Amino acid sequence: MQKAADMMRDNAPAAAAAPEAMPPIAPRLLTDLLDKAVAQHGGRPAIDFLGRRWTYRELGELVRRAARGLQDLGVKPGTRVGLCLPNTPYFVIFYFAVLRVGGVVVNFNPLYVERELKHQIVDSGTTIMIVPDLEMIHSKVARIAEETGLANIVVCPFGAVLPPMKRAAFALFKRRDIARIPRDSRHVRFADLIADHADPEPVAQSPHDLAVLQYTGGTTGQPKGARLSHANLAANSAQMIRHVGHLPDRQERTLGVLPLFHVFALTTVLDYSVDTAAEMVLLPRFEMKQFLATIRRTRPTQFFGVPTIYAAMDALPDGKAPNLSTMKTCISGGAPLPFEVRDQFERRYGCRLVEGYGLSEASPIIACNPCEGVVKNNSCGPAFPETVLEIRDLDDPHRVLGRGERGEVCARGPQVMQGYWNRPDDNETVFVDGALRTGDVGYLDEDGYLFLVDRIKDLILCGGYNVYPRIIEDALYEHPAVAEAVVIGVPDAYRGQSPKAFVALHAGMHADEDELCAFLQERLSKIEMPSSIELRDSLPKTMIGKLSKKALADEEAARRAA
Repeated sequence: MQKAADMMRDNAPAAAAAPEAMPPIAPRLLTDLLDKAVAQHGGRPAIDFLGRRWTYRELGELVRRAARGLQDLGVKPGTRVGLCLPNTPYFVIFYFAVLRVGGVVVNFNPLYVERELKHQIVDSGTTIMIVPDLEMIHSKVARIAEETGLANIVVCPFGAVLPPMKRAAFALFKRRDIARIPRDSRHVRFADLIADHADPEPVAQSPHDLAVLQYTGGTTGQPKGARLSHANLAANSAQMIRHVGHLPDRQERTLGVLPLFHVFALTTVLDYSVDTAAEMVLLPRFEMKQFLATIRRTRPTQFFGVPTIYAAMDALPDGKAPNLSTMKTCISGGAPLPFEVRDQFERRYGCRLVEGYGLSEASPIIACNPCEGVVKNNSCGPAFPETVLEIRDLDDPHRVLGRGERGEVCARGPQVMQGYWNRPDDNETVFVDGALRTGDVGYLDEDGYLFLVDRIKDLILCGGYNVYPRIIEDALYEHPAVAEAVVIGVPDAYRGQSPKAFVALHAGMHADEDELCAFLQERLSKIEMPSSIELRDSLPKTMIGKLSKKALADEEAARRAA
């Protein structure tokens, strides 16, 4: 941190840091978060899953027994254990159980196809995988277990964590969805794993030990595993506490619909909630009817979502819009939050919504608008506590730029990863002068607020000019009929590349390409005008609800190849 502080002073015009009014964040083990919650608030509810609840004391006991079971399977410090789970209590249990015995958590997207699972299992060296007894997930893992070297598959019964009525309905109506688990040496049932009531053998650990391999989205090339230590992830949770401004004087209730295998939810829904002994209200996926019913039932006080969820809430008819009077904290991340989405959400629900920014390589948050204080439109806020932001020249990354100048956003802080797993060449390029390169173009204003312009890789080169898709997208969102907008670069025989826009409209509203083009002409330069605008009923999204440029770019490339 001292080196980062010195850099901040030496480059005062070009670096921004959050105010330092507290002692430095001390490195911690992630299991310390759970131990503190169990010791101080054991009787508090820790998890609500579709109406069934567990206290922190009950969670701590399940973690203890699962940790012992993992040791009995041979898990030692450094063993990579995969979590291929939707949001369920099992995710929380095994996250802490793996860490308790010195193992490394490898997060897997349960919707991955076999090819993607194979790559990540082999690349990470995962030897044990935790899955639910759902056919669509278990079958994929079981088919590739032999060739990828999985020694064990731990199977968790989905129905067993449901409330009694829902458990009975699940067994009756979802029978085809339940996998038939073979009785072989590779498969281990959850009940058998936790049968040993003995304490796990203690292991020596340091906060700087590797805790999680968090694989990047793989938008360019194969996904890479970001090496996040206990200290990295625990620091981002501590930064969240400082950012919110205080420890709560009553128990908070976190609505967790974003998948916990994604680093944004891992920090905000899981680590931060446990760090503050909050209750996690977990949903296995985002489905609007269930989402609204859960809000009515649990009255959450904090929510962390992606822009598409907030936009979907904006689009609800008046009779279905939920009462958010208990909501104290709403933070958007994962993708840029259009001003129109934030403005409509705040006006409709009377609830403050702020935008943050981060990346897997930083555990993930490095900037966020204040929950209390000045929020600037289309900014993702000032640096997170104990974080230093720098803007570096795109052509010469060793040169730090001044306020207002556009360049690559770089970051320093206790949440920044140790590096990529088994990628020495990538480690050489992802850091510059010790700072993490984000791959995003942005600038810092006179108050240290960060404004993102676009991804470096999304930059469109039009006849020698730099065109940023986000500027075009933001202009499209100003049209009242536009619900979703994505802009990508497409080949252009004359200019090399030109922008193409994909647009989905609000239900019941109308606009055509000519109208949208006329609308944009008053807001964009000629070089920024899209060569075409394709209207669709909806736009493709990633697992966590982010609009997917990659899917549209792949579609466009396939169309042109054909």
